Amino acid sequence: MAPSALIADLLAFLAGDNPTDEAFDQLALALFAHQFQHNLPFQRFCQQRGKTLRTVKSWRDIPAVPISAFKALTLSCIPADQAERTFMTSGTTQAEIKGQHHHPTLAVYDASMLLNFGQRFMASKGGRIRMGILFPDETLLPNSSLAHYLALAVREFGTEASHYLLTQQGLDTARAIAELDRAQQTGEPYALLGASYSFVHLLDALQRQGKTFQLPAGSRVLDTGGFKGQSRELSMQDFYTQLSGTMGIPASQCINMYGMTELSTQFYDAGNASLPSVKSGPHWIRSRVVEPLSGEELPRGEQGILAHCDLANFNSVTTILTEDVGVAVDGGFLLLGRAQGSAAKGCSLAVEEFLQAAAA
Repeated sequence: MAPSALIADLLAFLAGDNPTDEAFDQLALALFAHQFQHNLPFQRFCQQRGKTLRTVKSWRDIPAVPISAFKALTLSCIPADQAERTFMTSGTTQAEIKGQHHHPTLAVYDASMLLNFGQRFMASKGGRIRMGILFPDETLLPNSSLAHYLALAVREFGTEASHYLLTQQGLDTARAIAELDRAQQTGEPYALLGASYSFVHLLDALQRQGKTFQLPAGSRVLDTGGFKGQSRELSMQDFYTQLSGTMGIPASQCINMYGMTELSTQFYDAGNASLPSVKSGPHWIRSRVVEPLSGEELPRGEQGILAHCDLANFNSVTTILTEDVGVAVDGGFLLLGRAQGSAAKGCSLAVEEFLQAAAA
């Protein structure tokens, strides 16, 4: 199938309502065939595992590529320089090699984000909300998938008065306080969105000034990405307790988004009134909990490494093996943190196996 036809089918699938398991499998297999043909490192890995067009019968059979492989290899069905946009992982040190995810067109990524965000964060209520963004814009971070994600949120769901609270000079605390005061006084709902660590910096700044707020009904928070050594570490319970207490927003309206540069789709919870919260995605992404080296799916309720099959990843690989520990539960999965000990070793061995196969 030509890429343009594949993209058209994919966009139609994203926009569809309640597609069947058979329809998901059919599109997953079409994408697998496309990537097997045009993404040579992926093809070699599949062949080493005995996974070919003849043996892969379901999305569950598609080998999961370790997420770190995006740092070592070009995982793309087109030459990287032909991509409309390349998103890069943030990296925690200047010397760290950054993973790259190449998008021939942003049409699929954007459709995935907007459909999912509209339903999960905006709760399909329609209308717009005044937004404050606790993250740099796309001018400052042109290769950041989160910067693009937040720019889409502002463009499609924010009012004209929406604004960025993080600039080249750092956190604009005065503007943040003015906006929170305004929302409290006018009763107009307000949304704060950004990196989890930026919320910690805002909470610390408000605490130093003795500021707390009671934001109006309909106000909400979206945080993502964890703390990454960019702020003080907080337990999830303390984080959402402080957010709720400082902003006057119920923890049930404090939404966490779980996403990554290597995926084109995000997961959300339904608020953090109880922890850990159940994460789930839309109908075009499915998750398994696996043993990292063999890729074998673990019994329900058993902890393992999360693997996601994201149909919106049409140009790279649909199925990735994360380094996150999770457990499958009703309605989705629980995210339990980064792999440690034997699980982390299993992830490292999986990466080594992939790189050896890809170089063969």
